[in-house]
Amino acid sequence: MTLPPATDPALQALQQEWQQKHAALWQAMLRRKPGEAAAPPLQPPEPGDKRFDHPAWAEIPIFDYVRQSYLLNAHYLKKMAEAIPAPDGLAKDRLRFATRQFVDALAPSNFAATNPEFIQKAIETNGESIKLGLQNLIGDMEKGRISMTDDAAFEVGRNLAVTPGTVVFENELFQLLQYAPTTDTVAKRPFLIVPPCINKFYILDLQPENSFVRYVVKQGQTVFLVSWRNPKQEQGHLTWDDYLEQGPLTAIRVVREICGSERINALGFCVGGTILSSALAVARARGEDPVASLTLLTTLLDFTDTGEIGLFVDEQSVAQREATIGKGGLLTARELSSTFSALRANDLIWQYVVGNYLKGNKPAPFDLLYWNADSTNLPGPFAAWYLRHLYLENSLRVPGKLAMCGVKADLGKVDMPHFILATREDHIVPWQSSYLGRRHLGGPSASSTFVLGASGHIAGVINPAAKNKRSHWINDSATADPDEWLAGAAEVKGSWWQRWAAWLRQFADGEVPARGRPGSKKYPPGEPAPGRYVKEKA
Repeated sequence: MTLPPATDPALQALQQEWQQKHAALWQAMLRRKPGEAAAPPLQPPEPGDKRFDHPAWAEIPIFDYVRQSYLLNAHYLKKMAEAIPAPDGLAKDRLRFATRQFVDALAPSNFAATNPEFIQKAIETNGESIKLGLQNLIGDMEKGRISMTDDAAFEVGRNLAVTPGTVVFENELFQLLQYAPTTDTVAKRPFLIVPPCINKFYILDLQPENSFVRYVVKQGQTVFLVSWRNPKQEQGHLTWDDYLEQGPLTAIRVVREICGSERINALGFCVGGTILSSALAVARARGEDPVASLTLLTTLLDFTDTGEIGLFVDEQSVAQREATIGKGGLLTARELSSTFSALRANDLIWQYVVGNYLKGNKPAPFDLLYWNADSTNLPGPFAAWYLRHLYLENSLRVPGKLAMCGVKADLGKVDMPHFILATREDHIVPWQSSYLGRRHLGGPSASSTFVLGASGHIAGVINPAAKNKRSHWINDSATADPDEWLAGAAEVKGSWWQRWAAWLRQFADGEVPARGRPGSKKYPPGEPAPGRYVKEKA
């Protein structure tokens, strides 16, 4: 990457604009009289930026100048990043990302000397806020992470993941939970949920009012769920094939045996959807057809565009992973958490630096952020394979290219009816990429349903039907182009949960009396849900 020459017209125009705005800002500050209200900023904050909402940023002239100066400089640096030529799109995206990280980190709101809120609160509390901020900083250093919520307010099994159920099977990799029915009759076909292994399952079972698991149980489904183990060094040898064979393929077999069902319905969320789809491709290659319908929530099957996570994945970084943990070891929870937080640094890092350490506040209780901080490790061989073959080489979409569990896998053979949900503001799984999964799964186009939810990767999925917030988009078109699909889509107010529940009922295969006794003679009930695996800390 090379800088454009000083004579580059675009660069000259940017420099001139920047100089003119700074000169105007300086003149405005010199002309401002004591007590005079601040004029609108020359460079307004971006939509949703609340860092400078406190009145002191505008009321105190020196801080008004600091604020506006920063906004001008931030705007200029981002424009510069666009003007600098790059050899390819990846290099350009990395430059944009690095510029945003630099700009966000240097915001005057992040530093005591340039944050009027810090100064005002310190004066109002006679310095107590400074003492509390230092205590918060020391506490977080001992934890090894920034506190985003009141950790003492939540406990898995006490007020999180409390939907009644039982562990009915376990192996080295997961525990299988079976949830207690709440209806007199249930769908004849049982229902299996495969959550992501990159974090803990209880995002789908937070509290009763926003629990997806509880909602599905109330729809008359016999719900089973895979609770992945949080790997330690003893599990550091596990591979992608182990996750398929010992994960969904085993869970599907056990669910079928417990319920005496030839076929089941299944759902995969995020990486869990990728693992489940891969496992079904293996099953189909073996001549098996154990799943009647497939639901995928914010799932990548085509890794052409992986969003900003892809900026961390290239040949050099993957080769380094393969050399260090590819034969054994762990990709640690701390590293994973840091990477995901960096994608939204202002929301997940800097606002807590300011609130916890400068203002001395305690973060408010928030179940989703408690879950976000309850991180998991990944076995090194699994992670290295996943990064190489899916993120870097995008091989899952190519029929027969990948050998998994001893067979050549083809997503085209995964031909049961499927329901795919993506979310419009997802920064982890871009919705257009999730949409591309329709190209690779088999079956007639009429058997493919795609719904686009509002909001992001988590909030768009955990959108309880009872609250009926936000909206979703629907379109019966099976076009291969996601943007064409959206152009013809209709927006529907409220949660997508009811629409999906009605879709799933098509594949119930009739009704039977509720299965009140968990497990079976072969798979006797064990400890109560949520089980011990989900409680293990990284």
